[in-house]
Amino acid sequence: MILPAEILESFTKQLLCAAGVAEPKAALVANSLVASNLRGVDSHGVQLASFYLEQILDGNVDIHADGRVASENAACLAYDGQNGIGQWISETCCGHANRICREHGAAIVVARESNHFGAAAFWARRMSDAGFIGIVMCNASPLVAPWQGREARFGTNPICMSVPGPKSWLLDMATTTVALGKILNAQFRGQKAIPEGWAVDKLGAPTTSTDAALDGGMPAPLGGYKGSGLAMMAEILCAVLSGGAMSTELGGLRVKGQPMRVSQLFIAIDVARFMPADQFADRMHALVAMVKSSAHASGYGEILVAGDPEWRMEERRRREGIPISDGVWKNLTTAARTLQVPLPK
Repeated sequence: MILPAEILESFTKQLLCAAGVAEPKAALVANSLVASNLRGVDSHGVQLASFYLEQILDGNVDIHADGRVASENAACLAYDGQNGIGQWISETCCGHANRICREHGAAIVVARESNHFGAAAFWARRMSDAGFIGIVMCNASPLVAPWQGREARFGTNPICMSVPGPKSWLLDMATTTVALGKILNAQFRGQKAIPEGWAVDKLGAPTTSTDAALDGGMPAPLGGYKGSGLAMMAEILCAVLSGGAMSTELGGLRVKGQPMRVSQLFIAIDVARFMPADQFADRMHALVAMVKSSAHASGYGEILVAGDPEWRMEERRRREGIPISDGVWKNLTTAARTLQVPLPK
């Protein structure tokens, strides 16, 4: 199944509205998910919609909550998401970060009691589009064992940074080798095997079996103890600092009867406080050129930096449409039947 972005976004919004989500919130969520599909990050695209809908219909998310400012002091703000929709809380927090950054030159906003917000890149770009460096992190459902452990204590806890300027540098990475969504995406596509290093089984041993990874297994930390350290760093900056739920206190997209209680971090830095914006842009271009001037390794025809593959994929998918796997389409059509939403033609 291949659908144009506009049709897929409209369909996703209709599903959310049918579940009782207000139109502005549904539109934001749908836009954030399809934006990930456009960039080729299908693990954080519309495949999440069925999980969101299940959480909403089970009452795990307060779709009416807008959250509130818990405290604000100079360039620092803490936000209580009140179990609201993750994208809606993040949109509000990015707005505060941009506002505070304009006044102070930098902003640190932490949110607690939030929900899944999709891809971190979507929110980092909210700040870089305003002319700031945007840095975003979050904690997540405990799905990853700490280094040398075999019981889950961390989420995939992503770290993201977006630099202002068109098609500039944009890094969005999990602190595991891959996000759980990529393993789920392999399952949706009927892939029995996943690449080495993606996951461990329920005993903590490395596995390439998709089923073993999802049947009591876990995503593997990125680079062993280093990924575990980065995951804990994100946990500290998001959950400890915000006063939110930590580690095993979180729920999850596939956990029923328990709010997710996610915490998120949004940092904005005004480059114009350090140098003129055009000078910063010129220096970024020079740095990228230096990196790409390296001789190519055997088997590679070019050097890519963070963001390059996604910009290219977005251009392609805007032209050709977004492919939806059979497993994801089955989940979406099942939800559509339940909610009495017509399928796109």
